Amino acid sequence: MTYRIRNATPADAGVILRFITELAVYEKAGHEVEATVETIATSLFGVGSVTRAVICETEAGEPAGFAVWFLSYSTWQARNGLYLEDLYVTPEHRRAGLGRMLLRHLARIAVEEGCGRFEWSVLDWNEPAIRVYEAIGAEPQNEWTRYRLSGEKLKQFAAG
Repeated sequence: MTYRIRNATPADAGVILRFITELAVYEKAGHEVEATVETIATSLFGVGSVTRAVICETEAGEPAGFAVWFLSYSTWQARNGLYLEDLYVTPEHRRAGLGRMLLRHLARIAVEEGCGRFEWSVLDWNEPAIRVYEAIGAEPQNEWTRYRLSGEKLKQFAAG
C-alpha cells in the first residue's frame, strides 16, 4: 500500500480528535482527553496558532496516522527546535513504516526551518516506539525529568 503525508486542515479536526483519543487510550489515559472538534480546530488552525499537524493517509484518502508539533527554543543553541507532541498510526496500518515516514517528514521540516533539535517524549513502557526511535538514531535524555503544572494546581500557583 502507498501512503502520503499532507498538511492537516480545519476539516481534519474530527479525524485528529479520533487519533488523539485512540492514542490516549493506548497510553492508558483515555479519561484525560478534554479536546473537542471545536477546540482542536481553534487551537491548531486558529489565528495565532503555534502548532501544526500532518495527516498520513492511503492513496484512497483513508487517514492512517498523524503528527502534531510546535517549535521550541534552545537558549544554549540560540535556535528553534521542533517538538513532536503526538505521533500516532492506527493499528491496521502499523508495521508499514508509517511512524518512520512521519518522523522523517518532521526531521525534514526541522532541517528546512533551521532547527537545532528535534525532540519528543515517550512513555518508558512503550517498547515498540522506543525501538523505532533507537533504530533511527535518536538518543534518550535520561538525565532530564519532565515536570508539569496543570488544572487546579496551575490555577492556584498562578493566583499566588
